[in-house]
Amino acid sequence: MAQADFSVGIGGAAGQGVATPGTLLAKLFVRRGLHVNAYNAYQSIIRGGHTFLTIRTGEAPVRCMGDELDMLIPLNQDTMDRHVRRMRPGSAVLFDQGKVKPEGAADGVQLCPLPLAELAKTPLHYNTAAVAAVLRLVGVECRPFEDMLAEQFKRKGDAVVAENVAVARAGYEYAGKHFRPYPFALPDTKKPLAVATGNECLAMGGVAAGVKFYCAYPMSPSTGVLMWMARHARQLGIMVRQVEDEIGVINMAIGAAHTGCRAMCATSGGGFALMTEALGAAAMMEIPVVCINVQRAGPATGVPTKTEQGDLWQVLGAGQGDYPRLIAAPISIADCFHTIPQIFNLADRFQCPGIVLADLLESEGFSSLDPAELDFNPPRDRGELIGLDGSSLPSGDGYERYRATESGVAPRAVPGTPGHAHVVATDEHDERGVLISDEFTDPHKRQAIMERRQRKMDGALPLIDPPRLAGAEDAEVTLVGWGSTWGVIAEAVEKLEREGIRANHLQIKWMVPLHVEAIQQALAKARKIVIVENNYSGQFARYLRSETGLLADAHIRKYDGEPFLPHHVVDGVRKVLAGKTKKYVPVHEIRV
Repeated sequence: MAQADFSVGIGGAAGQGVATPGTLLAKLFVRRGLHVNAYNAYQSIIRGGHTFLTIRTGEAPVRCMGDELDMLIPLNQDTMDRHVRRMRPGSAVLFDQGKVKPEGAADGVQLCPLPLAELAKTPLHYNTAAVAAVLRLVGVECRPFEDMLAEQFKRKGDAVVAENVAVARAGYEYAGKHFRPYPFALPDTKKPLAVATGNECLAMGGVAAGVKFYCAYPMSPSTGVLMWMARHARQLGIMVRQVEDEIGVINMAIGAAHTGCRAMCATSGGGFALMTEALGAAAMMEIPVVCINVQRAGPATGVPTKTEQGDLWQVLGAGQGDYPRLIAAPISIADCFHTIPQIFNLADRFQCPGIVLADLLESEGFSSLDPAELDFNPPRDRGELIGLDGSSLPSGDGYERYRATESGVAPRAVPGTPGHAHVVATDEHDERGVLISDEFTDPHKRQAIMERRQRKMDGALPLIDPPRLAGAEDAEVTLVGWGSTWGVIAEAVEKLEREGIRANHLQIKWMVPLHVEAIQQALAKARKIVIVENNYSGQFARYLRSETGLLADAHIRKYDGEPFLPHHVVDGVRKVLAGKTKKYVPVHEIRV
């Protein structure tokens, strides 16, 4: 019997090792060529609380964690009590019979008590036995898991490897003798995949882009970028610095970028707030630098370990005054990788800041990736950059760093390039960089300089692919989203189709520059526009209306800290089409 996908939920208190079995299963699945998507809902405490990891796998690409669970692994009683009623007939609950008591399971849910104290000599081995039992129930042989354990523990010696392999075999055999396997077996496509978090993809994207300087102040949920960069810095020849605060971070990154080095930093909304003045300075000095804002629930410290799309207006207005900037919101974990080289090329070409607006759902979730799609040598467009490769313009007093051009972009010289001295400062300046901020008598010069800088965005727009409508042309409803909601909206559209509701979908990645005409054309024939976003005020809906004049017919918004699930969108569309609401606000609850 075939199974489209398979979902496992693993829950427990912080400190119980919820992530370990999830990581092991993800690696086992991708080595079989199965796609994976996972999300870990956790709290900002070291011990206690409730953590719940959902990992979903299948032969086809898995775009979100989905609505249903096929297996529950509760590591404590609290998880069992919270989630057992979510399990539907045909699913299974695998638990430690010595610590957890099953209550409230529906008829048809298989309860699988594991005597972990008997199967493993120490609690350190409990996860090994549990993962092996999962593999037995889904018809996967134990040998690949044994090989993985051998790789993991080979540095600790043969005895440790043998001990772990023995526990795995015991868990595997016990499950085979005492539990009923699923009526399907997870296939092996013979094409192994990779698996990575969004933070790792952002970091690897920086490597692909040619980043040679990275700095950050640790701030969840962006810290994973710093951790990956620090771990691989020496091998890759990247200078990585942990700085005392975000003001120091952005100024250090701008300084590195000024020398001609590709420089990148990452933070979350609170840290980004401290960076905004310096981003305006980078724009004034026309220095390309890329800053990643991994959104979390705000305001202020907010909810550090929960997701939200609440920083759009923050980045749109980052820094006082008008200045050109690039803003992109990756639509998936894989897109986090691809976005970084693209925005670096544009930032270099148009000599302005680039801002990547990710969120916790992407950054700390993990997904399968086809290694063939990870191009670490993409084209690198450094723009009109003088000095790195020995190239030069006529030297002497003729160099004008900020000379007027039709494109708005003037050739940029690396400091120290012979014959290309220029002044760089945050005050307004003339063509050579000479400060004119107090030059009261020449408003025409200020006007011309502003217009030159702003012309850059006219050249950037044609270089960016416009968003395209996906789904039925004669749709009853058109769902519009931005950034990380792509996967869940795409799956919701398919669910709606199966229910007989024709829907289509437009996902926006590039916020600035915005494809105004392409969006207007895509939505011109839409019968009912519903905008889906993870914030309270409808930030993207307001932005879309201000730039395109398009007014949504209804909204689906979520701001409880947890991401959308497909049924949230489906339920909202049903209510909108039935005329029951124009704003549907779901809350993340366990479905009974």
